[in-house]
This record gives sequence, C-alpha cells and structure tokens, in this order.
Amino acid sequence: MSSEIPVSSQTAAIEELKTFIKTQRDGRQVKKALAVKLLYQGHTYESIISILDVSMGFIANWKQRYEAEGLSSFAPRHKGRQSYLSAAQKAAVIEWLGTKAIWTLNELEYHLASEYGVSYESKQSYYDLFETAGLSWKKTSKVNPKTDPALVAKKKPDIQRLLARYRTEIECGQVRVLFVDECHLMSGDLEGYVWGRRNQRVEVPIVNERDRQTYYGALDLLSKRVFVEAHAAGNTTCTLAYLKFLQRQFPNQRLIILWDGASYHRSQEIQACLNELNEGLPESQWRIHCIRFAPNDPTQNPIEDVWLQAKTWVRQMAGLKPSFTGLKALFEQFCALELFDFPKMHMYGTFSPIK
Repeated sequence: MSSEIPVSSQTAAIEELKTFIKTQRDGRQVKKALAVKLLYQGHTYESIISILDVSMGFIANWKQRYEAEGLSSFAPRHKGRQSYLSAAQKAAVIEWLGTKAIWTLNELEYHLASEYGVSYESKQSYYDLFETAGLSWKKTSKVNPKTDPALVAKKKPDIQRLLARYRTEIECGQVRVLFVDECHLMSGDLEGYVWGRRNQRVEVPIVNERDRQTYYGALDLLSKRVFVEAHAAGNTTCTLAYLKFLQRQFPNQRLIILWDGASYHRSQEIQACLNELNEGLPESQWRIHCIRFAPNDPTQNPIEDVWLQAKTWVRQMAGLKPSFTGLKALFEQFCALELFDFPKMHMYGTFSPIK
C-alpha cells in the first residue's frame, strides 16, 4: 500500500475514488482512478498490472498526479488535441470498423481518443462513423422463461406478511433479510446494445468455458449492500459453501433468505443442512429460514437489478478492452462500491435500522 499519505487520508481518498468511479462514464478516466484506488486498498503493482493491463509507470504516474491535483488529474487534456478526423484518418477508422461485425460505442470512443487524440462532444459524430461503416444499432437479448402471474401475485403478499411479522427484529438487526441469487459472468456480457452489420442478425458467440465466472450474491434489505462471493458453478456444493459464508458475515443473527427454486436450492443436501441448523427450534427462531419465490419470474428478486446494473456498468467500460480477469475485477469493484437503494428494494416493505 502507498505510504506517502496517512492512512486516514487514504481512507478518504478511497471513498472519493469510489464515488468517482461509480458516476464516471469515460472509461479512460475510470481506468486511471481504479489503478490508484486498488493501490490504496493494498493491491500490489503486479496484481493491478494483471487486472487492468497497464504498466507500472502508468500506475505510479496517475497516483502521483492524483495526490497532487485530485480528481481533476484524470480528465483528458484537450488543449492542442484534434477535434476531428482528417480524411485519411476517417478512412482508416472505417477500415478498422470493418475488422469485426459487432462494436460498442465505448470501443470506438476509446479507439479515437487513444489513436488519434479525438474526442467528439456529440455522440452523433460517432454514430455517423458507424453508419458510414455499414453498421446499425441493434439489441442482443435473451428469451425470458414463461411465468405464472397468478402464482407471482399470490406470493408477494405472503412474503410481505412474513417480513412484517419480524419487523422489529429486522430493524433491530437481530434478523437479516437477504435476497440471494447467482450470476454467471461471461466475456459476452460486454455486449448489450451494439452496432452490427445491417441486415445481419446479431449473435454473441459462445465463449470458452474458462471465460465464465459464477457469483453468489446476497442483497441485504437493511444495509442495502450486496455480499458477493465467487464460486466454480451454481450447484449444491457451492450453495452450501455460500450459506456458510453468509453465516460468517452475520454470526449472531438469524437469516431469512429469499431465492428462486433452482434445484440446488432445494436439494436433499440443502434440506439436511437446514434441518441440522434449525433442529429443535421453533420456526420463529430458525437460524436460516429459506423462502422460495414463485417459479420462472426473476423480477420478484431485487438482486436481479443489481446484476443488471453491474453488467451495464461493465459494458460502459468495454473501451478499456479488459481481459477476462479484468472484466471480473470491474464487476466485483462495482458490487463493492454500491449501496443499492432502488424502488424494487421496497416491494416487500420499507425497513429502516433502529439506532
């Protein structure tokens, strides 16, 4: 960890950098801020180089500039830079856009800034380049499973009544309500809305199985924080390990876990674990109380919005061209930065800590 500024100042700097990273849409500035923040958090130069694909000089330079100038040091220096492409440069960019079928806006922004020193004020200038290259705006999407609205409508008030019953204990911190789910991060998650060839269907290629990471996450109703842990897959073994992880996070509190009906959430091994934990206790005192949502409707679980926000943020950083290790680091950084207080957090009731 850096020793040039006091620990208390480093703590304040980390919080300042977190806020900046959360709100900044320019991938180049985020990359600089991430390098400095990771260094303050105790990461080695070698690990930051691996995560962000930068040099040791890059890290040291932006750390020194941040300590001298603050957040303003990350902003691009536009003085003396071009505001447009020459005809030859434009032709080179059009040729470059022809090298693959799918692009994101951030990739083009990053390429123009790093290769030609050009940063357009209007997004339309970038759109015009895509259009000239024969690319159009398209959406990559997945088919959602069918749902039973009647079951969903019945389940919501059931959950609301359950949480209302424990309101005092929840607000006192004796009971933690956790919305739990798994997220599978893949290289293809960099793609959302993209620019693709006209009259051609956009298909995200199947990535190597090694470029896949499963995350278990629990969104805490009271603190609005998400507790994420990486696992090899979504299965019974990993689910048991994650339940133990949650118990370590909340060692003296009872847990109400709300999750979907995945087979590994209701396996015999999971049931045996819960029976052992809760043996001899009345339901009101169970150490872990698991409640399943109605089937086939992820909108019931607020943590789905967390995964969406995290992946959307990662897509905005696509111009950084991260390795898969870097992609995971960006995803984990976002989950660690945020307090997730959005309307869906209150769909089963509004709870506030008693101080």
